Amino acid sequence: MITGIEVGPTHTDAAVLTDAAVPWATAKVPSVPGDPVASVRHALAALPEHPRTQVAVGLRGLAQALDERRGLAKVGVLRIGGPAAQAVRPLFGWPAGLRDAVCAGTAIVEGGGGFDAAEWTPLDTGAVAAFAAGLASRADAIAITGVFSPVDGAQERQAADIIHRELGDAVHVSLSGELGPLGLLERENTTVLDAALHRPTADLADGLRAAIGGTATVLVTRGDGTLMGLDHLRRHPGLGLGGGLAGTLRGAATLTGLADAVVADAGEHRVRVAALTAGFPQQALDAQISGVPVGFWMPDVIRVARGGPRAHHDLAEAVDRMQPAAGRLPLIVVGGAAADVPAALPGVSEIRHPEHGAVAGAIGAASSPVGGQAERIVRLDPRTGLQAALDEVREEARASAVRAGADPRRVQVSEVTQTPLPYLPSVTLRLHARASGPAHPL
Repeated sequence: MITGIEVGPTHTDAAVLTDAAVPWATAKVPSVPGDPVASVRHALAALPEHPRTQVAVGLRGLAQALDERRGLAKVGVLRIGGPAAQAVRPLFGWPAGLRDAVCAGTAIVEGGGGFDAAEWTPLDTGAVAAFAAGLASRADAIAITGVFSPVDGAQERQAADIIHRELGDAVHVSLSGELGPLGLLERENTTVLDAALHRPTADLADGLRAAIGGTATVLVTRGDGTLMGLDHLRRHPGLGLGGGLAGTLRGAATLTGLADAVVADAGEHRVRVAALTAGFPQQALDAQISGVPVGFWMPDVIRVARGGPRAHHDLAEAVDRMQPAAGRLPLIVVGGAAADVPAALPGVSEIRHPEHGAVAGAIGAASSPVGGQAERIVRLDPRTGLQAALDEVREEARASAVRAGADPRRVQVSEVTQTPLPYLPSVTLRLHARASGPAHPL
């Protein structure tokens, strides 16, 4: 049996699934304000006694920590790129309060390049060392972003080694090549927020391990609809952003057997409308966290206020906006206030209210696989064939899932996409792969 828990702002839901992913027991308890670990403990106590071999937890509090500027690490922001990377300064456009709460200092140093070794500028190691030395006692974490790290992350890793020599191995370092998309600013923002969440997620990981106890494998949800272990959460704190909603979407798929659908998660004050594609959340193309554009993999969502004379109209409009270009997908209604959503909405052909939908987030946490993704840019030439590049990104995705806690013997690559990038020279492609599998047994 697998246990799933979702910690929400008002209630914490729990569910135990059989090996066939059928709900065996469920519970709903009030959340403890500001204390997700205590909420998990209370939810576990509300379940019947059962073998606790794997516990997966969905969390919504990481984004709240950023919104409230609570418990965040002070981050040194290092950009590698030289003059070409100086057009827009680091943290440009951030809300002033969040920037002040997070930033310990910024620097842009020489380095970076292109597809070939001849195009690369050597990393200014002296400038990196000087930047690190200047942050001693002021920074809890460092975020490193190289202009061309989606092609080659070697200079980011080289800079990380220098920073550890200057500041010690205890300082947390986030690398953009392990986290974000192609765009420099979104990838840099992603890396900075990841580093800023280092302290609250470290405390959270310790608390969950102590609260759950025993020998159970402990996992948390991530924004792409998969799970990761606590060690991976420590290494990549930002990957938990959006994990609560992603788990709810996965739960809607588990409860209905539908891989493609629009989902309405009805809460106490609002309804979150999102979509399932091949059983996983449809990913946002222009995600923002606390007003900052980011490149985290997280669900595309429309939020609709509950109540008022236009509530049902606004919900129907949001569902319509989430529909694909062709065809009409059914609407799955879940969440604690699902009963308040009517059985018919204008323009919605089919509405399902599945049994146990009130705890869909917990069911999704319990039924999701451990996952990983990989993304890179390749320029094809006589030396670099497409098949070799595809094989490499598949292996990177598989390795990412294993690092997240998947059983290496059972990981499967489920999706590989290739997107031409016409604004770059020669035949240049963005390759993306997704892999997943069950958790590695302890």
